[in-house]
Amino acid sequence: MTESSATRLLNGDACHRTSSGKNASKNGYVKNHCLFLQSQKYRRAGEKKQNATTNPSLYQKPFVESFEETPLLVAVLTYMGYGILTLFGYLRDFLRHWNIEKCHVAREREQQKDFVPLYQDFENFYTRNLYMRIRDNWNRPICSIPGAKMDLMERVSPDYNWTFEHTGHVVKDVINLGSYNYLGFAENTGVCADSAAEVAMTYGVGVASTRQEIGNLDKHEEMEKLVAEFLGVESAMAFGMGFATNSMNIPALSGKGCLILSDELNHASLVLGARLSGSTIRVFKHNNMQSLEKLLREAIVHGQPRTHRPWKKILIVVEGIYSMEGSIVRLPEIVALKKRYRAYLYLDEAHSIGALGRRGRGVVDYFGLDPRDVDVLMGTFTKSFGAAGGYIAGKKELINFLRSNSHSAVYAASMSPPVVEQIITSMKCIMGEDGTTIGSDRVRQLEENTVYFRKRLREMGFIIYGNDDSPVVPLMLYMPAKIGAFGREMLKRNIGTVVVGFPATPIIESRARFCVSAAHTKEMLDT
Repeated sequence: MTESSATRLLNGDACHRTSSGKNASKNGYVKNHCLFLQSQKYRRAGEKKQNATTNPSLYQKPFVESFEETPLLVAVLTYMGYGILTLFGYLRDFLRHWNIEKCHVAREREQQKDFVPLYQDFENFYTRNLYMRIRDNWNRPICSIPGAKMDLMERVSPDYNWTFEHTGHVVKDVINLGSYNYLGFAENTGVCADSAAEVAMTYGVGVASTRQEIGNLDKHEEMEKLVAEFLGVESAMAFGMGFATNSMNIPALSGKGCLILSDELNHASLVLGARLSGSTIRVFKHNNMQSLEKLLREAIVHGQPRTHRPWKKILIVVEGIYSMEGSIVRLPEIVALKKRYRAYLYLDEAHSIGALGRRGRGVVDYFGLDPRDVDVLMGTFTKSFGAAGGYIAGKKELINFLRSNSHSAVYAASMSPPVVEQIITSMKCIMGEDGTTIGSDRVRQLEENTVYFRKRLREMGFIIYGNDDSPVVPLMLYMPAKIGAFGREMLKRNIGTVVVGFPATPIIESRARFCVSAAHTKEMLDT
């Protein structure tokens, strides 16, 4: 392998072998890269590397991401672990079938044995025999605000995680590294909480109508104008649920005869919206510009299947920060491709709005791009703003169209007034319109905490994924037994975190996902 092939970086540097093998992939090369030529994450054995159409001149600063391939030994041991769990699962299913072991899974009654089964035993195999072993790591009830620290209700299971009972004891001051409270606005004191409480006394907590009927408040219109000003676009509209913002609006923007090009790691809401639209869907490799450009070329050259007519519309769908990978979209390159091939761009900034950029305006601000280059700007208020709901922003024509054609706009109840006020107040803080530097200080603190936390984890020898500036920090666990063990051990140390495994991730890439907040102190991060 020559330096001019897979080892050369686009900024002219070279990728070198490590002497100890630490932080290197199985071929001996470090993939902690700056604009590395190939950005494929899940490259299988024998698959050749491909040269990406990365253009470093589009970036104003180094774009550094790290994705270390799973070591071969770890992969083999992980597959062996899942294999052993599967064998024991079949053994336990055999014992349940003969009533030797009690079965807690929902079943048809004996009188319905000749009916078409409602519950497929094999489909629930993973839930019965693998998920139940580590179920205690999820759905833990908290009884406080999801701030830098939180209180957890202690629970025990008398039947190996099939059911839980609360002990009445509360675990106090658990360091919260799992919530998306990026800027620390999820709080019950301060200007945001006070404003929300005041609005609740004036407007109540519910509107009991849709926006198109008598549920359109002056607060809703104030919020939407502020969102448009915050993003630097002509207009915006808000929705009561972030998931529905994607799943219900993409079908309004795309339909039969249209083509959606979707990143392979897009969120479930984007995937559902694309499927509901009836459009043709083609998936490109994660953050791989060569893969995307190939699909764009094929779409233009060949057109629609069978008829070969031109596509009515080509829509590129990506996220700002990918919540399981911690990676940041290569937006400058996607914008360049979108312009070159005259496609439309749908950008989901659920995790990036407020959390990236010098002014907290998201990934567009992070790369210093013009927000008008993105046709559809989507984001949620559930993370950086400590509220609920989502938004779509862009040109006035786009928003006017969605107001009368989006299912979320026509049929959904209006957003709760206190939630709207929380959004308005927190957004004004970020913009500095409250007369203070609270917002800008939190944006800067989040950036410092992110860099510090990632640096400390690397110094401790952990393998972490994602971009250096991403507050989503995946720490690789790999083996199934480590998923439950890691979550339980963290809780013993008064640290609450999220552990993730198959099918939410590839089977050999189980991980713990940390979410850094501006509310965290260095002492908390050092714990």
